[in-house]
Amino acid sequence: MSITLGDVVAALERLYPSSGAQSWDQVGLVTGDLAQPVRRVHAAVDPTLAVIAEARELGADLLLTHHPLLLRGIHSVATTTAKGESVTSLVVGDVALYVAHTNADVADPGVNTALAQACGLTRWGPLSVEEGQPLGLVGDLDDAMDLATFARDLAGRLPAAAGGVRVAGPPDAAVRRVALLGGSGDGLFDAVRASGADVYVTADLRHHPALEAREEARGGTPYLVDAGHWATESLWLERATRDLLRVLQEHGHDTTTVETHVSTLRTDPWTFTVGATGPEGAPQ
Repeated sequence: MSITLGDVVAALERLYPSSGAQSWDQVGLVTGDLAQPVRRVHAAVDPTLAVIAEARELGADLLLTHHPLLLRGIHSVATTTAKGESVTSLVVGDVALYVAHTNADVADPGVNTALAQACGLTRWGPLSVEEGQPLGLVGDLDDAMDLATFARDLAGRLPAAAGGVRVAGPPDAAVRRVALLGGSGDGLFDAVRASGADVYVTADLRHHPALEAREEARGGTPYLVDAGHWATESLWLERATRDLLRVLQEHGHDTTTVETHVSTLRTDPWTFTVGATGPEGAPQ
């Protein structure tokens, strides 16, 4: 008996309950018929036009993404806009779209636990709590290391992106306690300071919040590591597809009928970087 979209949605809800999403978020099924069979699942961070085209070329029945396609209201799905063309392409191509966003961030395993492992952590706890859900994680490395080594090790575990990994702090500073939040995280500096973290790993750090955080630190901790939005969240995809098959199997489904794929497209919007400097301050 073939696995239906309804079966897959139920499994995803067990892994990433929609009740765990923040109140502003838009998660769950966006397009698709719960009765349609699912034989191929394609996973990506962003439901871009290129990713949707990739899913269609692979013959995917379901596209699982982290970021929502329709986070804000739209009034037309005409192909004159990118959003409209995306929806039309999904529907015409008979590709269902399911979004697991902040509900996947707070899950264990989820987006942030994948980033924690990339940081070298083996144990962690919540960094903060918002709307009753853990926001970010904090934990200790088994052994302290200098900030430059920590950043290089993390960069080696992340997929390559044009922006690389930006660091604020002395390269030789010792770090052991790590706070982290996949994606945009410059709203959690108070929680990071309260956690006693030596370094904060996140993304999308804006000039003024980051500068003010470093000023408050008076040159000390917490140091900052901006590892990129797409890169910090893409680590979750492989685990998500494995966990989906596991949960389907645990509930009596024959998962040999389902293939899973992770997108090979880099949906980080930046293409290249010019003039970046290394830990010693010299151009790389």
